[in-house]
Amino acid sequence: MENKNDIYKLSNGVGVPCIGFGMWQTPDSETGINAVVKAIEAGYTHIDTAQAYGNEDCVGKAILKAGARREDLFITTKINNWNHSYDLVMSTFKESLEKLQMDYVDLLLIHWPNPLKFRDHWQQANVETWKAMEELYEAKKVRAIGISNFRIHHIEELLKTAKIKPMVNQIRLCPGETQDELVDYCRSQGMILEAYSPLGTGKIFEVPEMKSLAEKYGKSVAQICIRWSLQKGFLPLPKSVTPERILENLKVFDFELDEDDVQMIGNLTGCVGLSDDPDTVPF
Repeated sequence: MENKNDIYKLSNGVGVPCIGFGMWQTPDSETGINAVVKAIEAGYTHIDTAQAYGNEDCVGKAILKAGARREDLFITTKINNWNHSYDLVMSTFKESLEKLQMDYVDLLLIHWPNPLKFRDHWQQANVETWKAMEELYEAKKVRAIGISNFRIHHIEELLKTAKIKPMVNQIRLCPGETQDELVDYCRSQGMILEAYSPLGTGKIFEVPEMKSLAEKYGKSVAQICIRWSLQKGFLPLPKSVTPERILENLKVFDFELDEDDVQMIGNLTGCVGLSDDPDTVPF
């Protein structure tokens, strides 16, 4: 990837901007609205939100405030853990569109495969959820459909009944958390891997190896993380409400990490903690 306008092609031919602006933990307030406006002004065209984040409303308001054209943006949202049924997907997706102030989204994901509410019948709940999403796709209410936080056994179960294969799996991918087996499996099924929390947590800024690389390349630790994600073929979704960092996180196309450094970063296993187990999360 050579610039922020480069795209990944999904299995259905839809292009996704290679870096996105993540909305997880961003407040649904003027702070959130201003962060999205700054992101759009900085050059982000890909915005990733979710029903569970509670900030779809501020994304819609920010797009209007920024004066951005809908067709120039790629918008993702996700089905909340409490909404895993055909009827709930249909009704809450309509609410999402109203909050976003748009008549379609570019990508719709199942947020988690095995929510607490459906733990004793998660397989059937996902069947119903996916059926609704397939219908929304066929009705052109969404341009692409996919999953998030799914492990291999969740995907295999979904594929037993899916008419349309997931086009994306959005998972935690960051230094020390590469999920190689899952990544290889998803790619074998034609999925793009989106990397949420590509900076891991605040712990990454204290990892000596990452600080050394930042000095070596004359970049910030965050930029090293995002560049690493791109060179791994992932689609990173960095998040921030600080204007300077929002802009900085896009400035990752004027350098390239040596292959030895790419490998070293991936081997920092556990440096920022490991992912939650989707079969035991308490939500």
